[in-house]
Amino acid sequence: MKLDILAIGAHPDDVELGCGATIAKEISLGKKVGILDLTRGELGTRGSAEIRDSESTNAAKILGVDVRENLALADGFFENNKENQLKIIEVIRKYKPEIVLCNAIDDRHIDHSKGSKLTSNACFLSGLRKIETEENGIKQEHWRPKYVYHYIQWKNIEPDFVVDVSNFMNKKVEAVLAYKSQFFDPTSKEPTSPISSKNFLDSITYRAQDLGRLIGVEHAEGFTSERYVAIKSLDKLI
Repeated sequence: MKLDILAIGAHPDDVELGCGATIAKEISLGKKVGILDLTRGELGTRGSAEIRDSESTNAAKILGVDVRENLALADGFFENNKENQLKIIEVIRKYKPEIVLCNAIDDRHIDHSKGSKLTSNACFLSGLRKIETEENGIKQEHWRPKYVYHYIQWKNIEPDFVVDVSNFMNKKVEAVLAYKSQFFDPTSKEPTSPISSKNFLDSITYRAQDLGRLIGVEHAEGFTSERYVAIKSLDKLI
């Protein structure tokens, strides 16, 4: 299966939180979208790897993505090294996405910036012919995504561009809430965490509203780019 977009996150729920509405919008436009989680989130304060496996499956169904995979790298301890780069390269060459969306370039959680750089490096290396990989014993063709964009997470990074997602925030919030173990639940007996507060849950919407306000729409999601974002003509801007 060839994908138009592959969204990659260090932990299950990173993609939903960072660009869930954008994914829902692109799927509504007929795009094929997949998600790759780098870890199972086993070091999270709440829940467990097994619980998050189930939650990520439910979230994928809500968003309507075509495929979701998990590399099961070590949560908190994975490194940007050859071994892990090759694992991501194999997935990129398997699905041949035109666009890769990945973690924020800088963030509170150390895995986010690590995942960001690891993914970016893998996207470049995946285009080199002399790096050989296989899938089911068959040599893979080299493939480099045309675009690598980084979604925004905890920190208020200034975006290079924003996407109008005004009609897709409900779908994003629904996908986020599929992770019942992680987010605000007044009846939960789990320890509290930075993302389990009601303020954090509310921030999913109010941050999107603020970005939307700045471009004259209801809601928006922001991204940073590794290179200039080009347009064909001035009237293509909102």
